[in-house]
Amino acid sequence: MKVVITGITATLGRMLAERLLTKGHQVLGIDRRPWPGAPQGVQMFKADIRKRPAENVLRMHRPDALIHMATVTHFTTRFEERYKINLIGTRKILEECAEHEVGQVIFIGRHTVYGASADSALYHTEDDPPLAGATFPELADMSAADFYASSALWRWPQIDTAVLRLVYTLGPSRRGTLANFLGGGGRVATVLGFDPLFHLMHERDAAEAIIMALESKLRGVFNVAGPDPVPLSLLCKVTGVHAVALPEPIYPFMLGHFGFPKLPIGIVNHVKYPIVVDDTAFKTATGFEPSCDAIQTMEAFRWL
Repeated sequence: MKVVITGITATLGRMLAERLLTKGHQVLGIDRRPWPGAPQGVQMFKADIRKRPAENVLRMHRPDALIHMATVTHFTTRFEERYKINLIGTRKILEECAEHEVGQVIFIGRHTVYGASADSALYHTEDDPPLAGATFPELADMSAADFYASSALWRWPQIDTAVLRLVYTLGPSRRGTLANFLGGGGRVATVLGFDPLFHLMHERDAAEAIIMALESKLRGVFNVAGPDPVPLSLLCKVTGVHAVALPEPIYPFMLGHFGFPKLPIGIVNHVKYPIVVDDTAFKTATGFEPSCDAIQTMEAFRWL
């Protein structure tokens, strides 16, 4: 199968590409960043998914499938640019997939689009609407991209579209949203009196789950998770991060100071309330089972 991966130079994208090659697939990568030392067999195209060169890849190479991972988070990019990449970029690439008859599209989303609040369900199913923008404005663009990708199911019924809402990933790369929260300095601020559950999976298992979705030709919206969720206190302990409980009124003022990572104000709800998903539908459709339990996943990340 000829597979295009947008955002291929990200850690998960590289793992996915290498795994696809071992399974005999042909891999084409689209990214604005180069991949020095890319594995032999990965054909790289340096391009912005919103521009014509990216469309030319689809027009000229006629891939069987596209895995869309070219999205960015609030940790790395300003809001205006995130909006253009996440929503406008997603819309553009999906429209081009329809125009150039790509048969299968997988959108890699995030479970955080459900949002964290005191009255939300403990386990979110795929029927729950993405409400993250209401409490965490920095996630509004990802929620919008998720909505648009989901709409492809009826906009272009000829395409087998799957929206995968992955939980946090952790691993030896020490990259990703949760890794950024835990911080490079091994110190994280928690909210006094709260110890929410965090849902996570090993980055290697995340890559395998995406491949299983591809090979199963999934169609629909699916939550993707690994082992059972763990309390934030346990997450900090096993990963070797020093947790400092702060009273909620001073929490926003401490971010970015005294060794704490600089985070958006909206993060407060995410360190107070859990975002946990029910992944039954995905496991039933693909037979996926994680290879790493929660302890193994956290220890793979542990700061030395």
